[in-house]
Amino acid sequence: MVIGVCKVTLSIEGAFSLKEKRSVVKSIIDRVKARYNASIAEVDMNDIWKNAVLGIACVSNEAAHADRMLEDIVSFIENDGRVILMDYSTEKIYV
Repeated sequence: MVIGVCKVTLSIEGAFSLKEKRSVVKSIIDRVKARYNASIAEVDMNDIWKNAVLGIACVSNEAAHADRMLEDIVSFIENDGRVILMDYSTEKIYV
């Protein structure tokens, strides 16, 4: 079993309040969950309205599948016009 983990740092230039930031982040989280069936949550910078850090996890029986899935999710988030992808890192955990 392989667990793929990804940390994504986003900049939300169009947000001018926490309410606007949370609206954008919640939308991205809901869309990723529905499309990729992956676990995703905001994990850092909760009270900063211009930035967000998302944690993403998926489980697979092959490392290549977990890598591909995380790459697709990062690409999906990057193509969302409301946010700018600042940085991301991935890791695989073998169980």
